[in-house]
Amino acid sequence: MELREFRVFLAVAGEGSVSAAARRLRVSQPAVSQTVAALEQQVGAELLVRSSTGVQLTEAGTVLAAEARAVLARYDQALVAVGRFAAAGDSVLRVGVPLELPPELLPDAFAGLASTHPRTRVVVRHLSSAAQLDALRDGELEVGLLRSRPGDRELDATVVVEERLGVLLAATGDPPDPGGVRLESLAGLDWLGFPRADSPVWYDEVVAILRSHGLHPGPPAEPGQSLIAEVKFAAVSAGRAFAFAPARWTQPLPAGVVRVPLIGAPVVRRTWAVWAADSRRRDLAQLISRLETEAEK
Repeated sequence: MELREFRVFLAVAGEGSVSAAARRLRVSQPAVSQTVAALEQQVGAELLVRSSTGVQLTEAGTVLAAEARAVLARYDQALVAVGRFAAAGDSVLRVGVPLELPPELLPDAFAGLASTHPRTRVVVRHLSSAAQLDALRDGELEVGLLRSRPGDRELDATVVVEERLGVLLAATGDPPDPGGVRLESLAGLDWLGFPRADSPVWYDEVVAILRSHGLHPGPPAEPGQSLIAEVKFAAVSAGRAFAFAPARWTQPLPAGVVRVPLIGAPVVRRTWAVWAADSRRRDLAQLISRLETEAEK
């Protein structure tokens, strides 16, 4: 049995549904079902009772769930116990980050890492997704937070943030509808986009969504332009453009700008933690685990 199998099984047990566990773990439903089936084959007993309303643990499943929780807890304790013996060469962990991450994601993950690997010093670099990918390939980053999953076989990745984006609009005399606006209602406004070179896959996904709702992407952003909050506010306040913004927007909005949710959540931005597939660093594994834990909250 593997720790990964235990985590999948406990997700099913906690959610009470294979499909809900798959959504939580961001893997396919067949993959979850196959993992549970493999566990049942290994233990030689049925672990779940399946019905149209979900799943329930059998007596054997209840025992395995308790043991799996104990094994995972002991694994975490082992990481804490040996973390202080990490080799000096593993003491610097370089992390690439994009703009607009949820504010609690990195501080909480870094705090958890510090508790298990106090000798690891984290160095954070703000880079676009494309620049982070180059740095990962060149060995200049240990982990990057990218807006799309790279296709390199030499890199592993997991989703750590999934955000339903709203929009920043120029304020009018009437308060915005708390229920939000439909994306197609913004036809006639330009999208204040980021340079395609910064994250080509994510850029093309956004453009495809805009066009499917009858919107024109607007003039392309100049290479090197960074869409910091001040740039978005200035462009949007003129009333001729809109910009995307996550639900947990942390910047104070100026008087001339409002944030409005999008009905139906047509634009979902995912952030992937990406690292070298052949890495054996314990502190890196711990950070990835912490980021995944934050993503499940």
